[in-house]
Amino acid sequence: MIFDSLKKMFAGDTEAIETAIKNGATIIDVRSPGEFSGGSVKGAVNIPHNELEKNKGKIEKLKQPFVLCCASGMRSAAASRQLKNMGYADVIDGKTWVAVNAVVNQG
Repeated sequence: MIFDSLKKMFAGDTEAIETAIKNGATIIDVRSPGEFSGGSVKGAVNIPHNELEKNKGKIEKLKQPFVLCCASGMRSAAASRQLKNMGYADVIDGKTWVAVNAVVNQG
């Protein structure tokens, strides 16, 4: 029980992430380009959290659902809220890119 709570706190809802990825979700890494170039989830798109509005046209072309990730989960949570406020309903906060990468690589 405690492990499950900690897992959700740091890794997000792995079942929802796995289902979304199986359904062709777009993984959006909201870290800076420098952080992204140091490693990310294979196939992830890099759109920094502070540039979501500026990249609305790019986002509109991506396949939903969206799984967002970053380094610690803080920026992905904020970006998830922002995308929902921009009208995107199918958004999952995957928290860390390492956690999302683990889900991707298990399948």
